[in-house]
Amino acid sequence: MTDRLGALTVVLKDNIREDDAEGLINAIKQLRGVLSVKGHVTDIETHIAEDRVRHELGQKLIKLVYPKS
Repeated sequence: MTDRLGALTVVLKDNIREDDAEGLINAIKQLRGVLSVKGHVTDIETHIAEDRVRHELGQKLIKLVYPKS
């Protein structure tokens, strides 16, 4: 039996201003099955920081493996 998801979390690559995020929020609201979209002020720093560090380390690893790509 498959688990059912009640929510998805999207982590942005960089923090963006609330007014700059309006278009993105409105676009997500238009997707089928989306009930609501809420922006979060950067008080969820731990989750965001972990994802960014993971991304940065991945990029550095790619550069190490493929130095001239």
